[in-house]
Amino acid sequence: MGLRVLLIDDHTLFRAGLEGLLASRGIEIVASVDSGHEGMRLVEEFNPDIILLDMRMPGIDGLGVLKMLRQNKLEIPIVMLTTSTDENDLLESLRQGAQGYLLKDMEPDQLVLALRDIDNGKTVVAPDLAPILARAVQGNTPEKSKPADSPFSGLTPRETEILGLLAEGQSNKTIARNLGISDGTVKLHVKAILRKLEVHSRVEAAVMAVEHGLSKNSTNN
Repeated sequence: MGLRVLLIDDHTLFRAGLEGLLASRGIEIVASVDSGHEGMRLVEEFNPDIILLDMRMPGIDGLGVLKMLRQNKLEIPIVMLTTSTDENDLLESLRQGAQGYLLKDMEPDQLVLALRDIDNGKTVVAPDLAPILARAVQGNTPEKSKPADSPFSGLTPRETEILGLLAEGQSNKTIARNLGISDGTVKLHVKAILRKLEVHSRVEAAVMAVEHGLSKNSTNN
């Protein structure tokens, strides 16, 4: 079955070109719009597999759209497709729950492979940006992008909730049942939690949560 993508980008020619390019590779653009507000309105109507989102747009920019969609508890993978190689743009996008950060000058086949990986639950960053990401993970981040006092300040409310349940030893299946979401969605959230906390396993994340009293808080609330 072909992938269904919603494209939000203010450049008409780029949208038209990308639509044809993806269609020839079995990926359908179900809607193509030039503003964040219009895109957000159409998400529910079309329920795409992936949202492709430009970073720089008039009105509400890509990061603003990303934040609002995540605050609305949208579980669909959101991917930034941009010309920006700015470190803060990359890190803030991932911190706000983007599942991909891709560049507009990527090879078409590379873009298609990235979209298929993202649809399979992976988080994908354009290969050219790997050194920036590696530097950030090692702690050499700009002052602006350092986390606040709590190690969990970068987590969304849903991710914090899931981390609390992880710390209580609940499995993905149990968490999914308790929260009324799918196993796959829980897996995506767990991946995002591990990435944001810069740990490699559920156990490490759970230990951090217990050390900071997160599991107690989640049971008391």
